[in-house]
Amino acid sequence: MDLSALAQKATQEVAAVLAEALPNAAQTMAPPILNAQRIALYGVGREGLMIKALAMRLFHMGLDVHVVGDMTTPHIGTGDLLIASAGPGHFATVEGLMRRAREAGAQSLLLTAVPDRKLSNIADHIVHLPAQTMASDQNAPASILPMGSLYEAAMFMFFEILILHLREVKGVSAEDMRAFHTNME
Repeated sequence: MDLSALAQKATQEVAAVLAEALPNAAQTMAPPILNAQRIALYGVGREGLMIKALAMRLFHMGLDVHVVGDMTTPHIGTGDLLIASAGPGHFATVEGLMRRAREAGAQSLLLTAVPDRKLSNIADHIVHLPAQTMASDQNAPASILPMGSLYEAAMFMFFEILILHLREVKGVSAEDMRAFHTNME
């Protein structure tokens, strides 16, 4: 097994997802983030880990950001935004949270690899990251990466690129972001 060749193939796959998604995905996602008073984020499994990485970076930009499920997550309502990921197109928990956000007057933004599912009808904003997920890895997988790893890796890289875009729009420097980094390490 040539690990260098595998790494090259995997990074090419992530690059292909980003090339297809950008700049539309960033242009869709930036305004709701910048206009939100408070942002709540949610994802399941490994998607949830990527969502937490985004939450941390948004916090480093000085935004009022919370991860759904943390005991310090406040209520959301009018003027707020729920960002949720459902790579395969649907998770019951994401649907429930998006409906709850809508009832409370908040907007919702859905990240997904499959935007034509039920959640697309609930979301105010949809960001399409066209990548293999765990739901699409069994019949003729498109990626050398296992299960939903391509979607998750693309999420992470997309989020970092989105942060660079948001920094530019808001005029936030690297030093500004560092000021929000914890000193409890």
